[in-house]
Amino acid sequence: MRRKPPDGKFFHNLMEKKDFEAWLDNISIAFLSLTDLQKNETLDHLISLSGAVQLRHLSNNLEILLKRDFLKLLPLELSFYLLKWLDPQTLLTCCLVSKQWNKVISACTEAWQTACKNLGWQIDDSVQDPLHWKKVYLKAILRMKQLKDHEAFETSSLIGHSARVYALYYKDGLLCTGSDDLSAKLWDVSTGQCIYGIQTHTCAAVKFDEQKLVTGSFDNTVACWEWSSGAKTQHFRGHSGAVFSVDYNDELDILVSGSADFTVKVWALSTGTCLNTLTGHTEWVTKVVLQKCKVKSLMHSPGDYILLSADKYEIKIWPIGREINCKCLRTLSVSEDRSISLQPRLHFDGKYIVCSSALGLYQWDFASYDILRVIKPPDFSNVSLLGFGEIFALLFDNRYLYIMDLRTEKLISRWPLPEYRKSKRGSSFLAGEMSWLNGLNGQNDTGLVFATSMPDHTLNTSPLKQKNQTSQLGSDTVRSGICQCDLTSARMMQLFICLIELAIVISLGEPLTYSSSLLIVTQNGLIDIL
Repeated sequence: MRRKPPDGKFFHNLMEKKDFEAWLDNISIAFLSLTDLQKNETLDHLISLSGAVQLRHLSNNLEILLKRDFLKLLPLELSFYLLKWLDPQTLLTCCLVSKQWNKVISACTEAWQTACKNLGWQIDDSVQDPLHWKKVYLKAILRMKQLKDHEAFETSSLIGHSARVYALYYKDGLLCTGSDDLSAKLWDVSTGQCIYGIQTHTCAAVKFDEQKLVTGSFDNTVACWEWSSGAKTQHFRGHSGAVFSVDYNDELDILVSGSADFTVKVWALSTGTCLNTLTGHTEWVTKVVLQKCKVKSLMHSPGDYILLSADKYEIKIWPIGREINCKCLRTLSVSEDRSISLQPRLHFDGKYIVCSSALGLYQWDFASYDILRVIKPPDFSNVSLLGFGEIFALLFDNRYLYIMDLRTEKLISRWPLPEYRKSKRGSSFLAGEMSWLNGLNGQNDTGLVFATSMPDHTLNTSPLKQKNQTSQLGSDTVRSGICQCDLTSARMMQLFICLIELAIVISLGEPLTYSSSLLIVTQNGLIDIL
């Protein structure tokens, strides 16, 4: 039977501080030498001797001792490894736990880069700032929320033409328009101001640079004009039908034109001489594209210039630059019996050819000419291609403009369209900035998205909303994103805690005798044993 010790006050008075510390050291050494069973028995005995003050003190300290701040205890590299298993919404929630958690989580570059990539954001690995990518993610989620909520665009009108506008071309913030009023105008999209206006012929196609404007006309000719003076510097005659599409390259000194006479003509840009007439089409040639090749095949090498021409049923591929008397390399179509027609739009970036039809969106590999995939959004029979990139595609029908995520082939946004003027050649509808289709980066999500000519001879333009307008949504969006917690996030947190338990075992070398199913992460950032 244990002997009852003397009164605590008497015991304290008998022992000086120095003697008490020595006694405590000896007791501690003896306690550490005991087995776990003996330690438990000793603690049970001490608890039985304790009064209310001691028990309250013990209870308060046990609550803290039984919690572990793993982000403080673990090496930073191991913390980063664990954090990358969490979804972004859970990471944002964890950032609210404490300043220490916010600092560590914000610096977890891999987790935030992955989150940005999943939103279709471009990643620049040269950025050294460890806090950069969390900031980018917050900007990205705001922009993507705008897209999903159909609030990403604004609209404005350009007024100046007195007859219907047939031709549109956009480059570097400037929009060129050609009209039946025998004029072409150059507009600054950001201000809505007309920079140049020159007298021309009836324009069916336009393309421009800083010095000149090239126009294809319903009068069966092509002309080159000087912006500064409005003078016609070159006139290309030879087609027997309206010229629906033009393209040129100053380096090659070549201009190409596609016509309703079923031919494509190759011209010397500086002299106006016709170098070659390419035949083989059996329908109006509504699109020509002159582009440098970026892939190697048996028929071409990277750096070779390639000409694509399209009619209602076929896309023809021609070599340009190596020989003037070129022959068609390949003819592409979506149906051998011509039962399926192509939409009057064509995308070619040197690696892939993309065109839409009633069957869907077709993508060809330019190296092999094989069809890589056919994308079939809902009700695709009425949807046309406007722009195509590595991440996103821009589509439209009679009512809406659509943005598709090409990784999932799902429509992620739409925008109502005005009652624009319809054109069988598709010339009345134009895509603006295209670089963001390869992935947003926080800088390319501005400027014109699309423009269309209207029945009242005006131009309807739709740029992306400016960043200052986007930022107004910031705090509400982030709050709503943080507060949302679905079943997936809960499961991720459960997995995360299991990994934490394992990491602490590895890092501290202490076996954990409790089950991870009894753990929760409390608001002060500690692992609590229930």
